[in-house]
Amino acid sequence: MSKTIKQVAIVGTGVIGASWAALFLAHGLDVVATDIAPNAEAALREFIDAAWPALERAGLAPGASRSRLTFTAKLEEAVAGCGLVQENGPERIDFKQDLYRKLDQMLDRDVIVASSSSGLTMSAIQSACERHPERCVIGHPFNPPHLIPLVEIVGGAQTSEEVITRVTAFYQGLGKRTIRLHKEVPGHVANRLQAALYREIVHLIADGVVSVKDADTAVSWGPGLRWGIMGPSLLYHLGGGKGGIEHFFQQFTGPLTAWWHVLGTPELTPEVVGTIVAGVHEAVENRTGDELAAYRDKILGGLLEMRRGEP
Repeated sequence: MSKTIKQVAIVGTGVIGASWAALFLAHGLDVVATDIAPNAEAALREFIDAAWPALERAGLAPGASRSRLTFTAKLEEAVAGCGLVQENGPERIDFKQDLYRKLDQMLDRDVIVASSSSGLTMSAIQSACERHPERCVIGHPFNPPHLIPLVEIVGGAQTSEEVITRVTAFYQGLGKRTIRLHKEVPGHVANRLQAALYREIVHLIADGVVSVKDADTAVSWGPGLRWGIMGPSLLYHLGGGKGGIEHFFQQFTGPLTAWWHVLGTPELTPEVVGTIVAGVHEAVENRTGDELAAYRDKILGGLLEMRRGEP
């Protein structure tokens, strides 16, 4: 299992798959992509062209080139000769199991199969593999993968520690920040954290406490700025002053747990959804999706540049 990964197969070239492809190309890897959707190749190449300037600003690896991308509609051609498969198929267990059954028969035993799945467990997916389920693992990125460093690594019941170690080293070699989940939970970690925050945002909007725009402002210009530097536990350590996290818990356990007891459990009724949709369109202020994405990516690039080289 010590084989160096020089060629990656991308299975599924939607937004996540295309972003992975751009990242792999920027790090000098050969990429073979496959997708049966109409116009998939054109859409993939268009995405990579749009992402390339940001990747150039971040710094390309020696040999990085968009010309190292190959596209084929045939799964067996896409995975031939690869060292890792990054799978980005639909979040349907029947689809995943059928795909992994095929991949298990096609691939040499030392080829890692990593899924970008956010909603399915690897234990369920790899159960379809009769030959080498141990080489299957979740490598869940945060969107967009070519910019956001986080990758959540989750093994299934049959995933080997050797594969966990090897795929972690692979992603870290691409500049990714990996976290290891020791248990399978729906949504993994980062999406669950997002969901917890958004649940309270929906509650506050539905209860008439705050507008959609102001709720977003509260996050992005308040705690969100700090979270772009360090996580909540370390920030609370600073919030405890000279006494650190120990003093923080001494002082704030009461208020913190009191807030927990009154956090909302909203329902996304048509009325609540309508309020949020109207508020989002008001906040957009006639900007296109591409313009919003470009603004996001510009700010992200600046933050990542400032954080480059951190241990």
